[in-house]
Amino acid sequence: MGKMLRVAVSGSLLLLFLSAPGRVWADYVDDAGIGTATLAANIFYVPAKLAYATLGGITGGFAYILTGANYRVAERVWNPSLGGDYILKQEHIRGQETIYFSAPLPRANTSIAPANNLSSSGLEPRNPS
Repeated sequence: MGKMLRVAVSGSLLLLFLSAPGRVWADYVDDAGIGTATLAANIFYVPAKLAYATLGGITGGFAYILTGANYRVAERVWNPSLGGDYILKQEHIRGQETIYFSAPLPRANTSIAPANNLSSSGLEPRNPS
């Protein structure tokens, strides 16, 4: 009786394992491949990004000092070099997210009116209305 019960339980477990969907294995292999690719890409990407950020921080500091503490000039160096992605994720490797090695520069604020009363070309006075 005990041997028959073991055979029945073993057979049921074997049938249960064999009836599991094969897609689980495919997802595992796909995730392992993407994980390996992400690790390999980060081995080269992270040191390059850190070197770029370090040099950008130093260059921005020099720009700040050499322009008489003009923060806007230094910020135009610091924002791209210190911003962006420092580590690649699986979504980057799959192409689902954009990789930003350097942060994009903010757009200039064009809604501010010129300080003088000249047109945007600077040649003719504007008509105040």
